[in-house]
Formats: sequence, structure tokens, C-alpha cells
Amino acid sequence: MKDHIMGIDFGSTTAKTVILDLNGAIVASNVSQLGSVSGAAVEASIATTLKQAGLTQDRIARTVSTGYGRRLIDIVDKSYTEITCHAKGAIAMAPEAKMVIDIGGQDSKVIAIDKNGMVDNFAMNDRCAGGTGKFFEVLARAMEVDLDEMGQLALKAVEDFSISSMCATFAETEVISLLAEGKPKIEILGAVHRAIAKRTMGLVARVGKRTPTVMTGGVANNVAALKAIEQELGSPLIKPAHPQIAGALGAAILGLEEYRGMSKKDIVGDEPDLIDPHRSNEPKCKPDGLMSKIKNIVNH
Repeated sequence: MKDHIMGIDFGSTTAKTVILDLNGAIVASNVSQLGSVSGAAVEASIATTLKQAGLTQDRIARTVSTGYGRRLIDIVDKSYTEITCHAKGAIAMAPEAKMVIDIGGQDSKVIAIDKNGMVDNFAMNDRCAGGTGKFFEVLARAMEVDLDEMGQLALKAVEDFSISSMCATFAETEVISLLAEGKPKIEILGAVHRAIAKRTMGLVARVGKRTPTVMTGGVANNVAALKAIEQELGSPLIKPAHPQIAGALGAAILGLEEYRGMSKKDIVGDEPDLIDPHRSNEPKCKPDGLMSKIKNIVNH
């Protein structure tokens, strides 16, 4: 019996998988990291999620993918752009949100949502690692601190000074120079997080500030980044329990909508200006009442 839907987000640094039942409830999810655009990470994520759900692949009625490597997965029935799926998943997690800030491994996205829950506009930073998870990784190495500890350490910063470069390479050089000058690591980390928040606000300005705002992506788990962006935004952010799975969740929701036999008109929109020009010429989706049927986000 094919009675579940799978969504896969094959990202630049992590692979995420979500399995829904036919009522729209999340029965399992997983985030795996095994290197950049790693096929092994995707395989591990899929296998782990199936195991959590107690399922085999032949129970999956439809599989939808998104992310950098979405076209590299041979078991998928369809793929959608990151803008489409991240918006869909984020609004499922926070139906009240009017804007999505997603900071992933290699890019940042700000997506404006209209009153009908549709993508109204978006801006992306995908030409530079500045302000992304990769940026944090580079600076963590430069300062010899654990990536998972950066946020907590940055919260202790009291000095207000700026990191002038958001290029990962130049920022690393600048950080090394600051360390050589005797600047405490905590203060440098505080400056780094403030700089990332200001860069994110540049994307917000391009789409127009809207609240409430939900933050997704791996950087949402960084408490200092969350706080710094809230301060720049001037309003609190909604952080889902599992912000990294937004794209995979959105892909799974689309798969469920298609499986239920929705018409093409109900699934895709016709606004060419909202198509992600850097990733695909695929259409964007229109959300439906399925958002209210998402039952729970499972622990994994």
C-alpha cells in the first residue's frame, strides 16, 4: 500500500527529508550532513527517515525534491525551486507569517508572503557565502571555536564595533587581524553576528519589511544570529521547532497536493516574475488549505 509522501531538500551542505501521511501529518524527519551537495547525505537522510517512520520505499506514493541537488535524485517524481518549497514549508509551520527569512549553508533568502499565503516577492543572496552557514563555518575555524558554541559566546559581547567585510575570505583575514591585535574572541563574534544581521536586512529591504516573520534554515538555531536579526528588524522572529526542514516539508506538502489530484491550476501560479532565475524555470505554487492540517513536527 502506498500511503505516504516524501519531501527531500538536497541542500548545499545538508540533506533533509520529511515523510507525511495522507492526512498531512509529519510521521518522520531527518537532517543529515556529510559534505557539500553530498549524495551520501541524501541516501542517509532518506534511509533514516524511512526507518523512523517504520516504512519501506514501496510505501511512498509520491516523492518531491528541492534544493541545489534536487535533479540528482533518481527516485523523485517532481522537483520544485527552493523559493516555492521553503515558503510552503515555512507557512505550514507558522501560518500567521507574512515574511520568511531563510539562511542556509550557501545562500540566504527573504520571501514576502501576501494576504492569501502566496509568494509575493523574494530576494536571494546566492552569489556570495557572506551571511550564510558557510560564512559561520569559515570564521569558526579562524577563531578556533566550535560552530555550535558561536551563538552562545556572541551573546556575551558588549563592545560595539563592526566587521567591514562580508566576503568570507576577506572577513577571515579581518578576523585573524583582529585576533592578532588582541581583540577578545567574544567581541569579534558579536561583531560578526551584527554584520550578518545587517546583511540580512539588505534582503529584507529589497522585498519590503513585513511582520510577523518566521526564520528558517540552519542559522535559525544560532541564538545570537536570531537575536541580532530581531534587533535589526525591530520585531520578534518566529522560530519553528525544526527550522531546517522547511524546504523538505514544503516539497512533501506539494507532493501530497498533487497526489490528492488537485488541478494544475491549483498547484502552480502564472506569475513569471516570481520564478527563481538562478535555479530553475519551474513555476511557483499556490498554497491551499492543507497548511492547517499539518499535525506535528517530530523530534529526530
